[in-house]
Amino acid sequence: MRSFGAPSYLLRHARIEVRFIYTGFLLLVLIGMLTMAAFQLRQIGPTPARVATYYRGGDRAGEMAFPKTFRELVEVTHFHSFIMGIVYLVLAHLFIATGVGERAKQALILVGFAGLAGDLVSPWLIRYLAGGFAYLQILSWSCEWIGFGGFIYFPLREMWFSHEQEEFPPE
Repeated sequence: MRSFGAPSYLLRHARIEVRFIYTGFLLLVLIGMLTMAAFQLRQIGPTPARVATYYRGGDRAGEMAFPKTFRELVEVTHFHSFIMGIVYLVLAHLFIATGVGERAKQALILVGFAGLAGDLVSPWLIRYLAGGFAYLQILSWSCEWIGFGGFIYFPLREMWFSHEQEEFPPE
């Protein structure tokens, strides 16, 4: 961990055991992201109308959907803010340890955070203010996918496909 804190540390210099651990984590997060996508697309819906109906209630493909209750929204917000906050923290730190340019790093970190923040706030806005905030929900999902996709892709590329891999960090 001490070397990870050094400003010049790159994942390509990590020991093989460390790369295995990080890769395992990244693959588990990828599985989590894929199941999240399945839920977003199948259970909630890919269109603003279906997103709004999911949170506000109404007719969903011939089935009656009830509005999400205050308690349901609190439970989801509570769980997601803690869990996704931790995942974001770890992924962003791994991403920082890549050779990606500083501006791209800053942009992706902000896009990922904006997606998470929007994903936490959108259900409340949809449910209690207006169904039109479903567009914000879909935009937030897109930002999460872009941000977290980069957080997964670039560290994996750095660890396994960089031409400058070393067994141990440079002295």
